[in-house]
Amino acid sequence: MSTDSHLWAIGYNDVGRADEVREEIKRLGWDEHALLLVDIAVVVRHADGSFTFNQEPFPATYNILACTAVGFLAGLVVAAPLGGAAIGALLGTAGSVATSAVGIRDDFVGEVEALMKPGTSALFVLDDEGDMDAILYQIRGLGGTVLKTNVDVERAKLIQSTLAASAETKR
Repeated sequence: MSTDSHLWAIGYNDVGRADEVREEIKRLGWDEHALLLVDIAVVVRHADGSFTFNQEPFPATYNILACTAVGFLAGLVVAAPLGGAAIGALLGTAGSVATSAVGIRDDFVGEVEALMKPGTSALFVLDDEGDMDAILYQIRGLGGTVLKTNVDVERAKLIQSTLAASAETKR
């Protein structure tokens, strides 16, 4: 995780809401590209106290293809045409694998699980920001409570107030 990454855990008072909001956040990050989404997961604490963890697979295919292509082209420019291109492609793939290994840390999840009551859920989002105005517009009124984050207090307050704001002001 880069030092600029933001890690969020947003809690909900039922077991289904985190999944619903995850779909909105995925659309914002992976479809609209307004949010630079790195990883996303949902934890549910069931009535019996047990937990389920559902992590969304990161679309690494695009990352691997992009890094491999860049590495291939760099190899063509810098080294001998075929051997250099192959080495460049391998280096590009290795870089993308290292990037895709980044994710939501287990210790962060464990700390949030300790805060959760039975019958609740939490959405975990790891992002590298993006278009803040578009993000705030899209998350307005989604609800939830920021349980834990690694961002500064002012940014956390802004996100919390936007989540809690009336969705009517979005229109």
